[in-house]
Amino acid sequence: MQTSCALLSSPSRGSFIPIPTKNLLRAARNKRSFASPCTTGAIFESQKLSRDVFSITASRLRNDRWREHSSNISSVLTDDSSTMADVEKEIENIHILGLDQGLKPYKDHFRYRMKRYLDQKKLFENFEGGLEEFALGYLKFGFNKEQGCIVYQEWAPAAQEAEIIGDFNEWDGSSHKMEKNQFGVWSIKIPDCDGKPAIPHNSRVKFRFKHNSGVWIDRIPAWIKYATVDPTKFAAPYDGVYWDPPASERYDFKYPRPPQPKAPRIYEAHVGMSSLEPRVNSYREFADDVLPRIKENNYNTVQLMAIMEHSYYASFGYHVTNFFAVSSRSGTPEDLKYLIDKAHSLGLRVLMDVVHSHASNNVTDGLNGFDVGQGSQDSYFHTGDRGYHQVWDSRLFNYSNWEVLRFLLSNLRWWLEEYKFDGFRFDGVTSMLYHHHGINLTFTGDYNEYFSEKTDVDAVVYLMLANTLIHSIMPDATVIAEDVSGMPGLCRSVSEGGIGFDYRLAMGIPDKWIDYLKNKSYADWSMKEITWTLTNRRYTEKCVAYAESHDQAIVGDKTIAFLLMDREMYSGMSCLTEASPVVDHGIALVKMIHFLSMALGGEAYLNFMGNEFGHPDWIDFPRDGNNWSYEKCRRQWNLVDTDHLRYKFMNAFDRAMNLLDEEFSFLASEKQIVSSIDEDNKVIVFERGDLVFVFNFHPENTYEGYKVGCDLPGKYQVALDSDAWVFGGHGRVGHDVDHFTSPEGIPGVAETNFNGRPNSFKVLSPPQACVAYYRVEESLDEVQDEQPASFTETISTNLVLVSDDDLQELPTENLQELPKVGNSDVDGLQDLPAMGNSDVDDLQELGTVANSDVGQSKVQDLEENPPELDDESDD
Repeated sequence: MQTSCALLSSPSRGSFIPIPTKNLLRAARNKRSFASPCTTGAIFESQKLSRDVFSITASRLRNDRWREHSSNISSVLTDDSSTMADVEKEIENIHILGLDQGLKPYKDHFRYRMKRYLDQKKLFENFEGGLEEFALGYLKFGFNKEQGCIVYQEWAPAAQEAEIIGDFNEWDGSSHKMEKNQFGVWSIKIPDCDGKPAIPHNSRVKFRFKHNSGVWIDRIPAWIKYATVDPTKFAAPYDGVYWDPPASERYDFKYPRPPQPKAPRIYEAHVGMSSLEPRVNSYREFADDVLPRIKENNYNTVQLMAIMEHSYYASFGYHVTNFFAVSSRSGTPEDLKYLIDKAHSLGLRVLMDVVHSHASNNVTDGLNGFDVGQGSQDSYFHTGDRGYHQVWDSRLFNYSNWEVLRFLLSNLRWWLEEYKFDGFRFDGVTSMLYHHHGINLTFTGDYNEYFSEKTDVDAVVYLMLANTLIHSIMPDATVIAEDVSGMPGLCRSVSEGGIGFDYRLAMGIPDKWIDYLKNKSYADWSMKEITWTLTNRRYTEKCVAYAESHDQAIVGDKTIAFLLMDREMYSGMSCLTEASPVVDHGIALVKMIHFLSMALGGEAYLNFMGNEFGHPDWIDFPRDGNNWSYEKCRRQWNLVDTDHLRYKFMNAFDRAMNLLDEEFSFLASEKQIVSSIDEDNKVIVFERGDLVFVFNFHPENTYEGYKVGCDLPGKYQVALDSDAWVFGGHGRVGHDVDHFTSPEGIPGVAETNFNGRPNSFKVLSPPQACVAYYRVEESLDEVQDEQPASFTETISTNLVLVSDDDLQELPTENLQELPKVGNSDVDGLQDLPAMGNSDVDDLQELGTVANSDVGQSKVQDLEENPPELDDESDD
């Protein structure tokens, strides 16, 4: 049965329905955990939490201004209505409530958190010079050079005595005692010696203090910029390192940041495990060896994992010990700067995987070491159960604390300004948003789950401040949230009442693919369910789509390619022999799954390092369980570089997918219309931007003259074909065929059209293949006049006109020289009026339908139980 549908998403009641992770162990490892469903009452967090947020002790305010302004602060913090008059206009008309009618019952919640946010900003303005000035804490805390001396400051209000020790004083702090002010800040000025800093560059240092039990302990300074460990000693503790290289050794950036792309195409990478050899790779090696690969595959953004120092390598970088320090395993701060500058020289933007959701429980090496007998108001972390994450075995920040806010906000500014990162991917946002951290909970999409007493407004306000700061410092920064709950407003601006992220990771998509590959025969694959999962996101809030990330590659799980081909990836990938059915089927589905996720799943795309060519094996960091082996903690680039291995085909298609978006900008287009979900034939047809996509998931059936609907009349040709020889396919689709449209029905009357589309054309659709078509201009002269230079320079034959025989003979090593695959001009789409709360009929008339929304997707006449296919060899 062939079903026509247009996936509508009006921004009214109902978020997307999150799809829970099935494997609790993997969920725990990857920082999200779900089990039984749970709903909560519709009680927003009220005045009972204002004590935690606003009980600012003297230690939170600048020394020279506390006495002068203490009475003013007192009135602000004790009278809940005192600042309402000043911010009433800003919180009365919360724009996000107009975008989604379902949010109106929670107006008080939005007013409350907006007031909390505005009050906090006002306090920063009154006592710290503003949010941006407040986030320059690294110029005050830690080690900083002043004229003729080094000044060191540390916040440790519970300490009884303190001193600085290190190589410079032979670890004897008796002559370097620190002084504590009334706000819990310890400080010392260390004069230069003979015109040179008393603490030499690259020498070890620690903060020694006596806690209330009278015991002296040594800890790494909280604001340290570099930390190292003795590699000759097993499980040796880390040391803080004073990092202040002379001008001759300091790396100076040479290249400007690349402009913000229309849509990020993100390459998620881990520097340490990026070497071909079983060892830890360096920043400079990654820059010289891996960045060119990323550029060659037409990605425009690199997302770096595990940059912040973490003592336990197998944590994948998520148990951070030193928040201002780069991971010393891969090199020095100057080496990381070289990497980022090299990326910028290639036109690649660089995002950092930032972990502000929790901190390592490691006392010796981490921030947790400062939490000694302190209450929540004197500590980086909450006390008791609220300060400990049971699944992650880590500490949880007290986001209401003034100095914690200084530490975390300054941390963001530090990475942006010192290292020139272009934005962040915030880890573990779901854990931050809720007091329950998502543990033993399945989010159903009920709005009561998002706006109730379970919401951690402290963390929400922190994230609002963080996004305001980031976009204030760098307006075109890209900020992504790792959130599986789908909180409405997460990716709307703070000024509208949102939390301020630019994108949310579409985490349900990879879970759906893994579930299908593990648990369903191909005959049982539902085109409706796949399409619904890919389009199940909130209208007006952007998502990063991906088929698999590092989460799906960690030990205990398998990548998509490994699930499909398993042991035959070791024995059946040679082009010198005919591909087995398993390998042929596996490569075909890898291409389709990645391409469908990209084309239909979001407004940006992400791929994890190595998955572009179907990297075999899982990732297993060196640990006690594998005898500390690096064998599976690397990337086997030799597989894709070997010309007679079939890995090159998946890599070539990945490159072509990204090139297609480069030329047509379909990811950035608001036009997304699914016109047909054909369960009987296992075919999905949709339009994205100016392209028409046809996906045939049937394992055997070829459809000749398959009719597909489209918007604009004219001539269509192949833009990208997964079945082409150059991508390891069978070359069944003719690239020199012109597909002319025929009008359908009465103009302007959608119900008389074919699948709701005013035009149609017929195609050949081979099994387990996907083809994208583009509309050809009337004459080649017009095409050349309208194409970008990069397209016209290579249009002599054009990929869409190359015969299958030519493609079969084309050397893989010259894939980067392939003619680019077409053009589009979607700028006009950006000028479309925002749909806002337009009713369904109005949306249908527009003909430009964006993303579906739970309870709002208007999928017409879909069959819930697709019939069995004749094919019995689905596995």
